[in-house]
Amino acid sequence: MSYLFHIVILFCIYSMLSLSLNMIVGLTGMFNLGHIAFFGIGAYCSALLALQGLPFMLCLFLGALLAGVIGYFIGIPTLKLKGDYLAIATLGLGEFIRSVFNNWMGLTRGPMGLPGIPKPNIFSLHIKSTESYLILVLIIFFLTFLIIEKLFRSPYGRVLKGIREDEFAAEALGKDVFRFKLHALFLGCFFAGMAGSLYAHYISFIDPSSFTIQQTIFILIMVVLGGMGNNIGAILGAAIVISIPELLRLLNLPGPVTGALKQMTFSILLILLILFRPGGILGREKSRVERFEEVDDNLED
Repeated sequence: MSYLFHIVILFCIYSMLSLSLNMIVGLTGMFNLGHIAFFGIGAYCSALLALQGLPFMLCLFLGALLAGVIGYFIGIPTLKLKGDYLAIATLGLGEFIRSVFNNWMGLTRGPMGLPGIPKPNIFSLHIKSTESYLILVLIIFFLTFLIIEKLFRSPYGRVLKGIREDEFAAEALGKDVFRFKLHALFLGCFFAGMAGSLYAHYISFIDPSSFTIQQTIFILIMVVLGGMGNNIGAILGAAIVISIPELLRLLNLPGPVTGALKQMTFSILLILLILFRPGGILGREKSRVERFEEVDDNLED
């Protein structure tokens, strides 16, 4: 039962990360390949503050806030780029932040990582067991989902959808596209940092190897698999991607074989997705007429 709780905790954390990336990529259409770096910023900030004795809730908020603020300021120069250029820029920035984790020995201890990250204490309540941490993570996960879903369905979210479908039409209708993109990037990075904080306090040890480009691809697969722009799809994608390695582990195969099978399984899933469901499991392919009608409806609200 404890192992099942462990899987559910990881599912909730990665679902939050998938939802945060879905807000940037799926809702707004910004192809971000450095998202895992903000997960790492939240994890390192929260862990370092907790090791100095600050309360968990403050560490959680400050870790998320720092990730959001750094994402905001990084977005000022990079969001002027579009398409592949934006993807390459965010990829480089993600690797730069990881290299900071790896080389700032005085703060992050570099490759040695940060051990002994304390478990949360909330109002004199010590959250040490897996069961109690699961309750905490479930509460934060549901709140995150409700907030992001509310944003998706708000007039603000409809403007972001309009920007995703046709940026020039949004500008023509008087929307400040750059400002909306910056706000979406801040919010996406904020929730990624919050997920990172929860991850750090649960695992109790972090190092730079947890925040590589492979992890960004891992999260991107969740979003694409479930259906970009769909929050339920992002959660479904996280459930599928998290469960596959655990199911393969039940086969008791050697580590290298399990790793190869995992890669093959993800590859086959993506190929099938491209062939039969290009918009994702819960996504829906729209005709050109439908897309223009949606842009018009979103931006006129």
